[in-house]
Amino acid sequence: MSKQSAYQALSQHFQHLSKLSHLSAICGWDQATMMPDGGNQARAEALAELAVLIHEKATRPEMQDWLGQAAQENLNPIQQASLREMERSWCNNTALPADLVKAKSLATAHCEHAWRDQRGANDWKSFQVNLQAVMQLAIEEAQIRAEQTGLNPYDAMLDLYEPGMQMQRLDTVFGEIQTWLPQLIQQVVDKQSTWPALQLNWPFPSEQQKQLGLAVMEKLQFDFKRGRLDVSAHPFCGGVPSDVRITTRYEEEDFTRSLMGVVHETGHARYEQNLPLDYLDLPLGQARSMGIHESQSLFFEMQLGRSQPFVEQLLPLVNQHLCQQQPMQLEELKRHYLSVKPGYIRVDADELTYPAHVMLRYELERDLINQKISVADIPQLWDQKMQQYLGLSTKGNFKDGCMQDVHWPAGLIGYFPSYSLGAMYAAQFHAALVKAKPDTPQAIAAGDYSGAFAWLQQHIWSQASIYETDELVRRATGETLNSQYFEQHLRTRYL
Repeated sequence: MSKQSAYQALSQHFQHLSKLSHLSAICGWDQATMMPDGGNQARAEALAELAVLIHEKATRPEMQDWLGQAAQENLNPIQQASLREMERSWCNNTALPADLVKAKSLATAHCEHAWRDQRGANDWKSFQVNLQAVMQLAIEEAQIRAEQTGLNPYDAMLDLYEPGMQMQRLDTVFGEIQTWLPQLIQQVVDKQSTWPALQLNWPFPSEQQKQLGLAVMEKLQFDFKRGRLDVSAHPFCGGVPSDVRITTRYEEEDFTRSLMGVVHETGHARYEQNLPLDYLDLPLGQARSMGIHESQSLFFEMQLGRSQPFVEQLLPLVNQHLCQQQPMQLEELKRHYLSVKPGYIRVDADELTYPAHVMLRYELERDLINQKISVADIPQLWDQKMQQYLGLSTKGNFKDGCMQDVHWPAGLIGYFPSYSLGAMYAAQFHAALVKAKPDTPQAIAAGDYSGAFAWLQQHIWSQASIYETDELVRRATGETLNSQYFEQHLRTRYL
């Protein structure tokens, strides 16, 4: 085999893997949205077999030879970046034996499916048994990855979602936030204490909420030829860039939660739909990290979706689809989207209290993987940290406490920090956008999002994984992650 053909062989191989991953993604979407309950065991087994097949192809021994040969070839900068991402993928895939991959797939499928009913029943005792099995496999995985990379076990898991990010840096960043967040939350709660309570004239039928969501997605330039909106127990963005599937859930007493969920997932989807076509089947063409992915959803939801100009444009759509008999007033909608109130549910949290939910989960999963605590400790520690961060107790309330998220049942350990990293990146990107295009606020007020989307396309979407995260952020904003932009954004909006 010639040296030149080694990179080509790798590219072709990763393209084959991409096709199999496509099938897995769509089957997983169907499992979460359309599949009847009776199909779960067969689907879990089918997905487990597919996971093993993908793992076998992703760890073929000749790939190591190709990687070594390609490193000696005369590659251009894009190909060099592509080879870097291929090698990263290879290292991640070869770390785990096939039997662990299959066991993890089965355990998470069982735990996630059972969680849907166990959460509603507040059944921690049954859930704990399933979660223990998932966590034990996660600990085993973390130890294997730590031995391969030389990282701390939790850092090794974190690196799967946030390449280059480690606990030490996270502890510093979250420590900075903890110095001002509790006081800011209290200041804003005190300021809003005189606001009249918002009385929503519910019910808001799910189908009408869906039509409102579709109208907002169109406004945000979602490509309906390459994606769709559905319902699931936990909102998510899945599928593949050529066929993006986003979901939400509807509550007939409050349409705003579903609507902002749709805006959030549309941000994820726009990122996926605008990744560079030339590299879509290669690791290079994938989103840079989950933190960067969350920065796009939170840019849409927080920087754009909760801004005063956007809410003003939202009002006519809300009244058209949901409030024809008793139109909502602008000040009511504004207050609702700026309301700050500590609550139990992460996905329903306002942007000011949201980081507290993330820090709680980060601290618990970090200590679980590093075996400083056990699964049995979770409810008590969750309650303690909720009281510490938000002044709320979850004692005995498992469904609104430690059972509320799908991430741990699904085996996504190391994912949670991405949410707050995304919020910080989003604020930093928005500040850079306004600095580069000072007329952006006026354009958005006029309903013109083209300048904002063009900036994101140039600096984030089209770059995919060409650059590592710090370099991507530096090129876009002139510096690496700086949490001061997040603080400035929150103080400006809420005080």
